Amino acid sequence: MQKLNIIYEDNHIIVVEKPVNIPSQADKTGDIDMLTLIKQYIKEKYNKPGEVYLGLVHRLDRPVGGVMVFAKTSKAASRLSEQVRVKDFKKKYLVIVDGKMSKRSDLIEDYLLKNEKLNMSKVVKEGTKNAKLAKLEYEALKYDKDIDLSVLKVNLYTGRHHQIRVQLANIGNSIYGDQKYGKRGRGKQICLWAYELSILHPISKERMEFKVLPQTEGSWKILGDVKV
Repeated sequence: MQKLNIIYEDNHIIVVEKPVNIPSQADKTGDIDMLTLIKQYIKEKYNKPGEVYLGLVHRLDRPVGGVMVFAKTSKAASRLSEQVRVKDFKKKYLVIVDGKMSKRSDLIEDYLLKNEKLNMSKVVKEGTKNAKLAKLEYEALKYDKDIDLSVLKVNLYTGRHHQIRVQLANIGNSIYGDQKYGKRGRGKQICLWAYELSILHPISKERMEFKVLPQTEGSWKILGDVKV
């Protein structure tokens, strides 16, 4: 069984590091997924008979790694889902992108339309049927001119389909290793990582922050001693 990196656990929630290339939940590939892995872990650790309850309240795209929280009770799942809805549920990402950013930091707002058949999204004009507002803020942490790549910290204000990937590609700074929207890094792992998650504990209401950084190897070597 895939070894889990448990960041935090109590009776109500479990926070884990999702490795790259593992689905958040079961999909048509039939490959092992995070929901199944964590259920197996809980069943074995607590010797639970029958089906284990575990609520999926948010997702990360399969190729993306980072912090995820799962609910161990239906009450916790409901309250965390409400936080997602009212935007009390905050996610921050690290990204390596092509080129140098034209601005050191910026707030980007677009309207995105998802193509279900292609499983891709694109930026469209406001007022386009079924388009949804997408909003993110980035800060450039580092630019390496020798390899023409930048490291960004991204605050996500909306959780649209492939949002970070589409919005950054749209301004000419596609994510390195993005096989769908990227210009560079074909065959590489996408350099998009969910490094910080901030939630209100569903029972105590205490604000909790969890952070895990990618290993500084492969394409992520560019991070070096960057302070996040």
